[in-house]
Amino acid sequence: MKKIQKYLLCLLGIVGGLGLMTYVTLTNHPQLVVGVIQSSLYQESSPNSYSPLYDPIDGLKENGLYLKSEIAYSKEYPNSFLDIIYPDQDLEVDRPTLFYFHGGGFFAGSKNMGDPLAASEATYLIDDIVSKGYNVVNVDYALVPDYHFPTSLIQMNQALSYMKEHAEEYHLNMDKVVLMGSSAGAIMVAQYGSILANPNYAQLLDIEPSIAKDQVKALVIDDAPLDYPKLSLGAKMLVGNYVAGTIYLSQEEINSYNPILHVTKDYPASFLLGSEYRTDLITLQKALKQADVAHELVDPLAEKGLEKPHGFVSNLRTDPVSAEAFDRMMRFLNERTKE
Repeated sequence: MKKIQKYLLCLLGIVGGLGLMTYVTLTNHPQLVVGVIQSSLYQESSPNSYSPLYDPIDGLKENGLYLKSEIAYSKEYPNSFLDIIYPDQDLEVDRPTLFYFHGGGFFAGSKNMGDPLAASEATYLIDDIVSKGYNVVNVDYALVPDYHFPTSLIQMNQALSYMKEHAEEYHLNMDKVVLMGSSAGAIMVAQYGSILANPNYAQLLDIEPSIAKDQVKALVIDDAPLDYPKLSLGAKMLVGNYVAGTIYLSQEEINSYNPILHVTKDYPASFLLGSEYRTDLITLQKALKQADVAHELVDPLAEKGLEKPHGFVSNLRTDPVSAEAFDRMMRFLNERTKE
């Protein structure tokens, strides 16, 4: 019996040791896990490309919105393409301009997510914003494993710079700009808010904003994981992989990543949507309150006792709570873009 117990303990020790080795390996190299997911999504192709995914389009979508697609805003990094969607073919109407940055954990996702001419669940949110009287610039950016923080922010700045230079050509009002992102894109938008508001943070990231703070009328930050030490292991795998290729970020790396630490009174007015990462948005809300920045937080769990999925506002056509959040968002944006 003692020998059996000894063998069992030895076996458990080996299994535990192997488990610990696996954990240490994967947390130090999260791309091992992310890479498996990427491979299943992209098969033989790369998530990064210097060529557009589709042929350029300049015409009406099936829902009557007008699309100009696959516009190259830079040649420095891959995935440097954007689309512009207008409410109709009268492109010269003066409308606010909303820049949208997609989610996907910095390893997947794109501005298209399906047939660019067809309406789908992936495009409902953008299409419905356009239908409310906004020109939407839908921006792609480079992904891991080839590109890491802050490359996507540099590309965000390049997209804004390009559209400022070509505003007349594309009939865009670059004095009434809204920046909106979901998930990974929301992280970017929150960070760019601190770049605009805090010269020290801009210097820390070595990014000089290509647009003036007073031209950015509002931010929409849709469920962004920002408070790194409090994130789940899964979120740390994605964010840590994007920032440094490991979940074990230094305090300096956390300071560079977390825009909440750099909020000032000059941070743009912000509309916050919190569900999976509601605690992060509450932390951001506290910083905005302390800095006396205009903002509004939609928190279905606190307001209605309802747990909603990550990025729930995209369900606006099928879920009444999401539809209400969308309406609140549009009221917030309309108030600030009409000033």
